[in-house]
Amino acid sequence: MSLLKKNFIYNNIGCEKIWIGLDDTDSIKGGCTTYLACMLLDKLKEKNYDIIGYPRLVRLNPNIPWKTRGNGAVSFQVKKGNKKEIKVILEQFFEKYARIEDKLTNPGFVIIDKPPSFKIYEKTVKEIVTLKETKDLLKSLKAEYKGYKNCRGLIGATASIAWFPKYDKTYELITYRQEKKWGIKRTVDDKTTIDIDKRFSSTFDNYDYKNKHNRLVPNSPCPILYGIRGESANDLVKALSVIKSEKVSFYQIFETNQGTDDHLQKKKIKDIKPFESVITKGTICKSPHTIRGGHVIFTIKDSTGKTDCAAYEPTKEFREKIRKLDEGDKVEVYGGVREKPLTVNLEKIKVISLNDIVQKIENPLCPKCKKHMKSKGKGQGYKCVRCGNRSDNPIFIKKKRDIKIGFYEVPVCARRHLSKPLKRMKP
Repeated sequence: MSLLKKNFIYNNIGCEKIWIGLDDTDSIKGGCTTYLACMLLDKLKEKNYDIIGYPRLVRLNPNIPWKTRGNGAVSFQVKKGNKKEIKVILEQFFEKYARIEDKLTNPGFVIIDKPPSFKIYEKTVKEIVTLKETKDLLKSLKAEYKGYKNCRGLIGATASIAWFPKYDKTYELITYRQEKKWGIKRTVDDKTTIDIDKRFSSTFDNYDYKNKHNRLVPNSPCPILYGIRGESANDLVKALSVIKSEKVSFYQIFETNQGTDDHLQKKKIKDIKPFESVITKGTICKSPHTIRGGHVIFTIKDSTGKTDCAAYEPTKEFREKIRKLDEGDKVEVYGGVREKPLTVNLEKIKVISLNDIVQKIENPLCPKCKKHMKSKGKGQGYKCVRCGNRSDNPIFIKKKRDIKIGFYEVPVCARRHLSKPLKRMKP
């Protein structure tokens, strides 16, 4: 297969189209749904099918316990042709490239004329969707589909077709390795990765300077060499020419929902459910404290209830910001909800207001003797040992806070695919 240039893109406005969606073909030992999609695109092009637009890489609910490695499904459009032939090609390629032998892999593909409602995508990225719901929908839409093993891949395949950039979108240019290199250590130059991070402001999540982590490079034995994410497809192609690495076999640009915060939904604390991703406001009622493993936990409350929030160890220096919060501070937290104990796993946080913290520095002075009084015990005030004068007012100062109002986010090395970086957020 020759190096793909920008993409298979044809301007077939008004032509009849077929949508193809696929999901859950990879495993922790290898494989990649985007790679399978590229193989399919090449084969369909060889069979004279016009490919319409960019293929789509759609990340779904990141909190689902049975999610695939990156929980990303792929879909694309072709100019209408022979559905039976397309289905046969899909079956052949799934048999060849999908990791069906892995007990955790449950692939599925969908062929359909008309995309399902956008609401199907929204539910799949924010909540839990059952296989029965998906199959009933596909039957009602007269879709062609096939699931393998427990067929769960049909859910993501369907949702990926239902997505379109209604509110926001980004792109990812993914490069692929030569097959002989699969499974061995990748060679991607950190210095040129840092170079594109500085030269192309439309790109994001390239390099973690504090933790010296090249975010472009996956750490699984999949066929991907590296992926550059950004807001401009043209800039991604320019950035590709800057990166020094082992030989690239080919590349493909995907339109994506990555870095959009599509998974988040605003909720009161009482309405928070496990396996969702939420934005919720509250006042800190239990100060941050560090537990075993280096995780930092605090509790917030609103008028409806309380919930724990956590900055887990992988969020590295982000925990230092969280430790600087205190009781009475008002915050807005963003993150996925863990089931037991119910906890918001922080992706970012907005400090809305900071409580005044006063710190006792001295016992009160006796106005007559000019000596510090002695405490009579907890809650019992103070007494001058010379003249017997009493006081309930020790000397306090206002403690300087080492954190400011505003947004804070986890480092690049710990960022989820769907999380919108602060650099993409409008003031």
